[in-house]
Amino acid sequence: IKPMHVEIDGMGRYRKVQTVQELADMLMSGSWHHHGGKFHRALSTSIRALELHSNAHTARSAFVDAAHEAGMRILPDDMP
Repeated sequence: IKPMHVEIDGMGRYRKVQTVQELADMLMSGSWHHHGGKFHRALSTSIRALELHSNAHTARSAFVDAAHEAGMRILPDDMP
């Protein structure tokens, strides 16, 4: 996937994500506190991409939507 930095450990604290496995790991970590509808879609999309070795772009897009729903910033996506 296109690499990104996710503001998940508090304001201004980012973690780098480069693979679908890292997307899934971050979603399932205890650091993800908001479990809305977009979270569940991102998790299922990431797991499906891992199992089928496809749809990495879709998994990344769903992850970004879930992060935004949770109030997290994604770089470089959220840069002006």
